[in-house]
Amino acid sequence: MDKFDERILQLMKSDGRISNVDLAEQVGLSPSATLRRVQELEKRGVITGYKAKLNTSELGIGFVAYVSIGLSNHSKHAQLAFEEHVRFEDEVVECHNITGANEYLLRVETKDLVSYKKFHSDVLGECEHVNSITTMVVMGSPKDTR
Repeated sequence: MDKFDERILQLMKSDGRISNVDLAEQVGLSPSATLRRVQELEKRGVITGYKAKLNTSELGIGFVAYVSIGLSNHSKHAQLAFEEHVRFEDEVVECHNITGANEYLLRVETKDLVSYKKFHSDVLGECEHVNSITTMVVMGSPKDTR
């Protein structure tokens, strides 16, 4: 990667819908050279996809929490079972295997506190490998570049 690729990535990270012409102008290359570079970055797996940023409140999501999960044991079996348990739960929008006192950190988004309580007991509380659940409620997000 050279300075042009780095600049392309920087610009696309802040605006994934930037037109190729605008991108080329800001990078200082021709549109055809810029397009080839973007395609090469996609082919090499540096750019893995494009996403839309959604307004969660418009989608009915009024409650966001980070949930730290401690498992009853540290076996591979317990980890895989937990991952499978939350894999298809719509409320879990991120699941990270972490180091420290607990094994997992989840980002959970629900309609409201009542919906979260139901998720907490019906999903997390019913997983046989979960030993501890610590919920940290998001009060605001002054910076969120996801």
